[in-house]
Amino acid sequence: QLQLVESGGGLVQPGGSLRLSCAASGSRGRINIMAWYRQAPGKQRELVASITSDSSTNYADSVKGRFTISRDNAKNMVSLQMNSLKPEDTAVYHCQVTVGVLPPYWGQGTQVTVSS
Repeated sequence: QLQLVESGGGLVQPGGSLRLSCAASGSRGRINIMAWYRQAPGKQRELVASITSDSSTNYADSVKGRFTISRDNAKNMVSLQMNSLKPEDTAVYHCQVTVGVLPPYWGQGTQVTVSS
């Protein structure tokens, strides 16, 4: 059973930076898309960024130019570098991974709070 372990969340001031990481273990197949979603209180979960196995990336308009997603296929890890953070980036960030045609796997989430 594939498991995802996220790390790197926390409290940061506006304009600051954080780096989230997600490590996948136990996969029996090739990991295709790796992505980060977020969910703020009272709002729907939204896609922040995704990256394919050949490193094609996609970003939400709200984070373009500030966030960078990357992956290490050898380690089955995906990271999200978040710069110039804003209060509206405050949310629980979830890692998502797809393997073959199976339903996506989700991490437990890590809290990111941007506040002065």
